[in-house]
Amino acid sequence: MKIQYTKDTPRKIRDYETEEFNLGPEEVEDIAEIFKTPLTGTYNWDYTIQDNRIAKLYELGKKLNWNVSMDIDWDRPVVVSDEIPAVFWDEYPPYKKLSDDEKREFFRHRGASQLSQFLHGEQGALLVASQLVSCAPTYQAKLYAASQAFDEARHVEAFSRYIQTRSNLMYPVGAGLKSLLDKILTDERWDLKLIGMQIIIEGLALAAFNTAKAVTPDPVFKDILHLIIRDEARHVTFGVNYLEDFIENLTDEEREDRAMFAYEACVISKERLFPTDVFRKFGWNEDEAREFSNNAGFALEFQRLLFSRVVPNLSRIGLLTDKVRPLYDKLGVLEFESHTAEDITWAELEKPLDLSA
Repeated sequence: MKIQYTKDTPRKIRDYETEEFNLGPEEVEDIAEIFKTPLTGTYNWDYTIQDNRIAKLYELGKKLNWNVSMDIDWDRPVVVSDEIPAVFWDEYPPYKKLSDDEKREFFRHRGASQLSQFLHGEQGALLVASQLVSCAPTYQAKLYAASQAFDEARHVEAFSRYIQTRSNLMYPVGAGLKSLLDKILTDERWDLKLIGMQIIIEGLALAAFNTAKAVTPDPVFKDILHLIIRDEARHVTFGVNYLEDFIENLTDEEREDRAMFAYEACVISKERLFPTDVFRKFGWNEDEAREFSNNAGFALEFQRLLFSRVVPNLSRIGLLTDKVRPLYDKLGVLEFESHTAEDITWAELEKPLDLSA
């Protein structure tokens, strides 16, 4: 196996239907992009088990483990819809020029781009969780981060297998997501990693996964999302429960620093939601496509839906300070401050795995 190290993110769209991937070890060339981080690790010499929320989440994680190969029936046929969605793009001049087959191909690429960002985001979560094992200051946080690293590895495996064997099309990581992952992974402060990943990225992912689960016609993808959503709900709960106590004890200056970091992460995340590479693939002007999408209102409403998961948790952990509240108001998401996510409750978290749900 050969490894090619690079400082740049590959931009190739991979089509698993046309490329040869049954390769031997001597034929495989992994592409590894280098990042550097001034990570400060900690030992923790107090192994006392406390009956608290983090310990409870850790126990749930062990109890609700699932296996990508055994718990999902991959032999079921792929189910796709041949219908062309009736969406606002019907009014976009470049889209109107497409034939019906070309429109179906456009939506195939839209879906592939979204699914690919799910995969890349999960790899980012895997890397952050592995960092938290080293740098989280308490014993139980280290244990939970270790269990989350295994969860994230499972998510990467599931999405990667689905892309390579069923959707067959993988897009490179989007600029917005990559920028946010770089920001989180290269910061030396463990709590900013927790804020950026558990509250922002995982919160957005949880909303996106729920939306995708509701609309996908493929039962295999629906099962994958059902199981991953269960894991993600625990991850977000860990971040909220751990950070609300920690942030309460920060100085005002430290709290404002974290609040601005979270806001900037939210702004970057908005870029993640726009499939720039898809429009570039179809030869469209990405700035014009973005402007049309935003003016049509659909993209903005989708962003608002996703941030309805993030803003309440930022409020709960104390990062909607008086200084940043006006900034969130300009984003149009402050109204979600008191929103409650019904799937992130202890009653839901403790339910046994059930793919028939």
